[in-house]
Amino acid sequence: MKALAIKPLARLGLVREPGKEAEELRVVQLFRNRAELKKAYGSLQDEIHRLQDRLKQQEGATARVQEMLEALELRLAAPDTAWPALVFYQLRGLWSLGRDLLTRLVADLARQQEEKERRQHLTESNRRQFARRQALDAQLREAETSAAEATARVADARRRLGALTRFWHYFRRRDLQHRLHVLEADAKAAAAALEEARGASAALESEQAAEFPGLTIEARRAINIAAIGFAELLCLRLARTSLVAKAKDAAARREAVDDYGTREECERLMLDIARAKVVLQQRTQLSQELRARTDRLRQLARYRAGSDTVPTPESIGMAEGDVLQRGGEGANAAHLPNVLAEDTWDLFRVVLR
Repeated sequence: MKALAIKPLARLGLVREPGKEAEELRVVQLFRNRAELKKAYGSLQDEIHRLQDRLKQQEGATARVQEMLEALELRLAAPDTAWPALVFYQLRGLWSLGRDLLTRLVADLARQQEEKERRQHLTESNRRQFARRQALDAQLREAETSAAEATARVADARRRLGALTRFWHYFRRRDLQHRLHVLEADAKAAAAALEEARGASAALESEQAAEFPGLTIEARRAINIAAIGFAELLCLRLARTSLVAKAKDAAARREAVDDYGTREECERLMLDIARAKVVLQQRTQLSQELRARTDRLRQLARYRAGSDTVPTPESIGMAEGDVLQRGGEGANAAHLPNVLAEDTWDLFRVVLR
């Protein structure tokens, strides 16, 4: 009878047929899997489109480079354009040399200053930690002494209380019991202070040394001032020529130009470039000249904010009569560029932020 009753009730939806619930769960799981697959498929499609866009960009860049190489081959194949092309790339090499010299100077100064400040930071950290350790050791010794004295007072009070067994000791025993409660509270407080002192001492032992925060703002400013002074020195060494302006113009272009004259003029210009590279790399009296320029710039430099490490360009412009100490290589500085304002030798890529 029960089996016969279940079937009509199942038809009415009042009772689930055996296996129906498991089948519904499988259907729900299939729909979930389908939704997850569609989501994963959409993500893969987006990734494919992104990679295709990057591939097109790379193909465009490769095509542009190929066009430049073909144009350069055509220029080098023709006598009228080959010599200007050689001058163009040698001027770019001169500009790169100046930037490399600046980069090496900043890297050397930053490394030296970082080593110095790192040692100072470690010394100061050790000094502070030693002072804290001494203070915590003193607190620990004091807490140990207080805890030991409190424990001894409690033991003495209990000993004396145990000796008061006669009936005429009632009032003394009562007073001593009150006193014992106070001493036990003091002993608990002393034990808690001892545990706290031990915890502070253990925490100090496990404490990691503070990480070096990096160069200070003052150090980065000093290094940047030295970089600006060195950039000025490089310009002053070539002040009798127009090579700095020509090199800057060449560095700003992507392709060679025919603005350097005839073959003879190009040959003379290439000789000047070769001599200029030798002059730029000279280190004779470099320290004295650089120190003189950095002292001057340090007095003139102004910053927009206390956190800035690069001075404002208008504050460090060269003044008229600013010349090298060596008379043979000096020149009127009124015609020299403001190396920071004009980003000479790609100075903004070199300075520290």
